[in-house]
Order: sequence, then C-alpha cells, then structure tokens
Amino acid sequence: MRSALHVLVLATGLLVTAIAHAAALATVEAVQAPAWLERAGKRMPLAHGTELRSGDIVLTGAEARTYLLLVDGSRIKLGEFARFALHSQSTRPTKVLHGALDVITGAFRFTTGVLKRATERNLQIRVGTATIGIRGTDIWGKSGKERDIVALLEGHIEVTRSGETLELAEPMTYLDAPRAGEVLIRPLESGQLNLWARETEILPGDGAARPQGRWRVQVAVASTQGEALVAYDKLREAGFDARLRPFKPVEATDWQYAITLAGFADRKEATIVVERLAGLGFTAIVQR
Repeated sequence: MRSALHVLVLATGLLVTAIAHAAALATVEAVQAPAWLERAGKRMPLAHGTELRSGDIVLTGAEARTYLLLVDGSRIKLGEFARFALHSQSTRPTKVLHGALDVITGAFRFTTGVLKRATERNLQIRVGTATIGIRGTDIWGKSGKERDIVALLEGHIEVTRSGETLELAEPMTYLDAPRAGEVLIRPLESGQLNLWARETEILPGDGAARPQGRWRVQVAVASTQGEALVAYDKLREAGFDARLRPFKPVEATDWQYAITLAGFADRKEATIVVERLAGLGFTAIVQR
C-alpha cells in the first residue's frame, strides 16, 4: 500500500510542478458531484478548493453543479452536463485579468464581483456560437444542441454571433439564438428565470462539498491494498473526489484502508451523497 500511495503522491507532485509557473485564475468553491477536471491531458475528479489555470476544462455529470470563484471576485455557476474552459495569458491575474471563458455545453451563470483595487478586467464569455462582451453584470446562459441562450439579469452586454453584434441593455431580457433561424431578443418572465436559475444553483440539501465542510462520507473500508484501490479508482472515475486513508484499528495487527469523501456542511448534505453512492453499489455511512 505504501508503494501505491507513493506513486500517487509522486504523480500528483510532478503534475503540480509542471504547471507551477501558471497563475491561478479561479478556485473551486463548491462541487455537487459527479464532476471532473481535465488538465494537461489528464482527467481527475473536481475537488473543492482546487485552483484552476488557463487551459483547464471543467466537466459536470448528471444532476451535478459547481461554483467557481475567479480571482477578480466574479463567480461562475455551472449546471449539469456542462463543459467549461478557461483561457488567459495573464501572468498576474490578480492585477490584470484578460481572457475568455468558454461555455462549450450546458448552463451557466456569471456574476461579476466588485473589482479589487488596481485590478483590470477584460473578459469575454463564449456560449456556443455567441461571444459576450462583459461589463459589470449578471447573466445566465446555456449552450445546447438546438440553440444558444443568453439572458441579461443586471447591467448590459454585447453579444456577437455570425459577425453581427447585438446589445442587451435592458435587464430581464434574453437572446434566443437557434442553430438555424433568426436571432431574437425576448422578455424574460420571472417564472422562467426561476426555472433556469435552478439549473445552476446549489441549494441546501443538494449534497455539495465545500472546503469548510466538516462532515464526511465513509464509502468503504478495505482489508487489502488491492480491494481499496479498486473502490478508490471506481469512485474517482465516476467523478467523486475520493480520499484513501490507511489506519490500524486498536489492538489490530494489520492495516485497513478507508475510502472517504469529505467537505459536507452537515449530516443532511452527507446523507444525500450516501444515497447517490448506492447507485454505484456502495453502502456508505456518514461520519463527522
């Protein structure tokens, strides 16, 4: 087990070293699994607290959500089946944040934060075939197979599509851009907004993990190294940020191996995850 853990630690260390020169653009605030991070050609579970860099791709699975906090204080919320990428050449993003946010598929919400002193922001959001010029604003959007949607909740934006630029300056309006057909600007009713917002919102009881969460889920306890790694790999491939912890019970002679998920605010949040894991064949329990 020690050799296997050494390999895992060494591989992680090499990956971190290879990208150490890259400046962090965002931090993962919350994860409602399953979700993954693709970095330098490798896929791993998306973990709360992870710093994201240029070129990173965030993916979410069924009924998943995640919150990302940009270094300028802006927040990005992603819904299920999303594929999202960050691109920037800023070497000091806390001072000058220039770049593009690509919503390749799925729903998102972007809310600009109050700019920190001496910070310069120049961001574009690409939603399918549309490019959005960002001002101080709050927007919701979605890139789907049949259409792209960009809704203005606050502020104003400019949307460019197929060489045409349209301005949305009136809050509670949205751009309806079908793959084939005329682009229209429509009024956004509060009922529709509530439905769309739920696609990207993490609510209490959704089972999200956050850095400050003190409850955990013990997914399995294995008596052998091989059994532990099978469960560990299965969870991580499924988009859950599993942790592997060797321990020796009191008065025992042999080591055992606990596979856990951490970061849940309370028992209710952890219990939701226990129910999800049942679908993967695990009988998990909640711990504090």
